[in-house]
Amino acid sequence: MLDYDKEARDYDALRGGEERAEAAAVAVLDLIPDRPGRLLDLACGTGIVTRRLAAARPATRVTGADLADGMIRRAASRLPGALVRADSRRLPFPGATFDAVVSVWLLHLLPDPGDLDAVLAECARVLRPGGVYVTTVDKAAAHDVGSDIDAALAGRPVRPAADAAGLVTAHAARHGLALAGHSSFPGVGQGRSPRSTIADLHRGWFSQLPPGDPRRETYAARLAALPDQNRRRPDPTFSLRAFRKQ
Repeated sequence: MLDYDKEARDYDALRGGEERAEAAAVAVLDLIPDRPGRLLDLACGTGIVTRRLAAARPATRVTGADLADGMIRRAASRLPGALVRADSRRLPFPGATFDAVVSVWLLHLLPDPGDLDAVLAECARVLRPGGVYVTTVDKAAAHDVGSDIDAALAGRPVRPAADAAGLVTAHAARHGLALAGHSSFPGVGQGRSPRSTIADLHRGWFSQLPPGDPRRETYAARLAALPDQNRRRPDPTFSLRAFRKQ
C-alpha cells in the first residue's frame, strides 16, 4: 500500500487535480438528499473533494476524516476546524451521528477481507436511520478502458478487488444498508500512458507480481513496444454506489 503521508504533497497534481475533484463531488451529491444535517467524508485525503461537498451544501455540517497525518495537514487549509484523524474501522463518533457518509477511493485500499466488513459496519453504525452511504466501487476495473495498454497487460496476476460492487453490496446488506442508487464520474487526468504504466508496474501497481519476478520485465517490454509512449489513453470512468440505512 502507498505511504499516504509521503503521497500527500503531490497527490492532487498526480490524480486529476481540481477537475477530477469537481466531477467526483457532483456525482456524490447527486446521490445524497439536499437537506440540512451532518456529512462525514471518510478517507477525505487532501480535502479537495470534501471542500466542494461543504460549499455545495452550506446547510450541511461537513466533517473530514483521514488516518494519514500528511493528508490531514493538507486538508486543514481547505477545511479548518472540520477534520478528525480517524481509522475507518474504528470511528470516533457516537452511533447515529451523520445523515450521510461518503468514502471516495477508500475500499479498494483495504488489505484484509475483514477490513471491508469492519468499515461498512462502522459506516452503518454512525449513520442515522434513513441516512445514505456513498462509496466508489470497482476502482481497478475502471482503469481497464480497452486500450493497447490493457492488451499488453492481459494475463497478469491481479489482486482480488476489495471493492468489487457485488462484494460491497453483500457486506453492506449485512449491516442494514440497502442499495439505493448508483452514478459514475470521469477520472479526469487519470488516463495511462505506456511510459507511466511501466513506472507504476515497477512500483507494484496493476498486478500481484513480486519484486524480482521476471514477468515484470516481460510486461514492461510489451509496454515499451507500444507507440506514443507519452500519450495518455482514455480516462477511466469511476463507479459510485449509494446505500440507505434501514
